[in-house]
Amino acid sequence: MALLSIPSLVPIFLRENTRKVDRRPDFRVTILAVGRTSRNIMRIPEMFVPETINGKPNSLYDFYRNANHIKERIVDLDFGGKDKDISDEVQKACNLSTVYRDLVRNGADTISFFGGEYVAGDSPVGNSDPSVSSVESGSHTAVHRWDLRLPGHVEPTEPDWLNASYVFYDENEELVRVYNKDSVDLGKLKYNYIENSREVFPWLKSRPGKRSKSLQFESTEDVKTVDQIKFPVRLNKILKVRVKRPAVNRSEEDKEKANEVLLIKGIKYDGDKFVKFDVFVNDKLKDGEVKTPCDPEYAGGFAQIPHNDMKSMFMTSSARFGLNELLEDTNTEGEEYATVTLVPRTGGEKLIVGQIKIELVRIHRI
Repeated sequence: MALLSIPSLVPIFLRENTRKVDRRPDFRVTILAVGRTSRNIMRIPEMFVPETINGKPNSLYDFYRNANHIKERIVDLDFGGKDKDISDEVQKACNLSTVYRDLVRNGADTISFFGGEYVAGDSPVGNSDPSVSSVESGSHTAVHRWDLRLPGHVEPTEPDWLNASYVFYDENEELVRVYNKDSVDLGKLKYNYIENSREVFPWLKSRPGKRSKSLQFESTEDVKTVDQIKFPVRLNKILKVRVKRPAVNRSEEDKEKANEVLLIKGIKYDGDKFVKFDVFVNDKLKDGEVKTPCDPEYAGGFAQIPHNDMKSMFMTSSARFGLNELLEDTNTEGEEYATVTLVPRTGGEKLIVGQIKIELVRIHRI
């Protein structure tokens, strides 16, 4: 299943403009190979740059795009408001780890990938818990791949979800109805992965490396448990807290039945500001060691771009982070508590966190 867009392949769905479309328009798909060559990896695709193509207006050209963003440079998929002082090679590796983390590690169970149920009668709270998935609240720059070869990965079967539909105006100002069931049918999308995609796409093989025990140290810092902290907490500075785990030293059979997931709920933020905080779990490196998305302790980040309508708009959301692989890679599967560190990067002045906990989430179908 593929939902949304970019690296490693970029599906751009373009309506044919050679004639006026009807209510069931045909689509063509342009597939861009991004991240498969050392020179062009993860740069803005050329198709977005020219104002015209073959003498016709380019519908993907944005007159208001900041020209500074078009110059040749490696994009940072984990941008936190400031450019990082790292080499292009390190940035490429971090980008690939970011995509792997968002789509594999943090999307390993059905709820984490697709989001929870949101049905008629639920409070209309935007992308708040439980409807938002980790994939949607994280990097929005990758092909969303639900790999049916992995344990517990099955196609959605709930009729209410499959038959849900939405009405949009197309470029001819005509209404077009789109169904969920069509969005998960690769045949109708006219898009598919190549047969050996797992071997070809580098992000599928970009799991962060295992931490060497020789580099880990037990901290003498007195870190409070979640029960000792009064929530909600304003995240205007680094927050470090110990969270009780539901189980330790789980077997491979147990991991195939349920994923251990870090839940951060009641995230309230100013919707007209760029907001981002990073999440680290069981960081036992020396103080001052700089952690990147390439490191196994990095669980992921929560980021929201501004929805600026010239007035303050507070929103509520949540985030989910898979811990199965992280605990293995940080040599901490046997520890009763996980040390969770939230690091605000930008927009933390009005950022609030309501709850932090760890749960076992069963892998099941929707």
